[in-house]
Amino acid sequence: MTRRQMMVEAMKNADAVADACRRNQTIFGYAENFVYAPPVAKLRRLMDAGGGTLLDLRAEESHSGSHASYSRRWATAGGAPCCGWARTPIGAVIHLKHYEGLRKKGTPIRVKSVIADVGQLTKVPRFQAENRKWLVHSWEDVEDWSAALLTFEDGTKAAVMSTDVSLGGVKNLLTAYMSNAVVQVNINPNTSLQVYAPDGAIWGDEYITEKVETKGGWQFPSPDEDWMRGYPQEMEDFVDAVREAREPLSGLLLAHETVEVIYAGYVSAEEGRRVELKR
Repeated sequence: MTRRQMMVEAMKNADAVADACRRNQTIFGYAENFVYAPPVAKLRRLMDAGGGTLLDLRAEESHSGSHASYSRRWATAGGAPCCGWARTPIGAVIHLKHYEGLRKKGTPIRVKSVIADVGQLTKVPRFQAENRKWLVHSWEDVEDWSAALLTFEDGTKAAVMSTDVSLGGVKNLLTAYMSNAVVQVNINPNTSLQVYAPDGAIWGDEYITEKVETKGGWQFPSPDEDWMRGYPQEMEDFVDAVREAREPLSGLLLAHETVEVIYAGYVSAEEGRRVELKR
């Protein structure tokens, strides 16, 4: 099956879910934690206060590779970073442009086109020849590196990176370049707590942060990792949305458009060209 055929099937499924929700008046909560992370919530308030235009968004979720064996192959994972980890920063940048459009003109600013590429960097001969490998390297037919460039209806841009070849723990990053300000979001690693130990064994079984290869040296343990990443706030909003019979902050449109952008990215990477989205 080509990536274009996969996109067609994925959008059929997304459309079916959307139609079922609308037909049955069901509230759909899209579990996209970046939307609810406290630094992104603050970014929205800064956007409201400053009133500038979001011109350039750059976001990333990367780490040294999933530990789950199913993630290694298309048949069981449906893709790797582009489909798996990239959905979070992609959802975040789409959300922010939706939010900007709704605040300024009453309609979301949507993605117009996608250019993307993927790669298998852990397959390169020099890496394969290394004796000790710190990265997950047992990928079969999925990518371990992806990049996507999104163009929105208003001509503004977003660049999203997501890889499995990034040492040093999970990176959840977003920078908003506005016409009158710059806001840099470091969900993880964040610098609210910094610790140092010459030997990682000093910390024993105490949790530091996700996917670090060693506890030694300087580390950035989050005092409350779930809160910093927005998970409790996400669940709270979903419960309130049901109770108040309203759309959650992260809802059906964001989920549908994120799926569309992800699979358009795969089509772009396979066909080597920009993919225009129908609006």
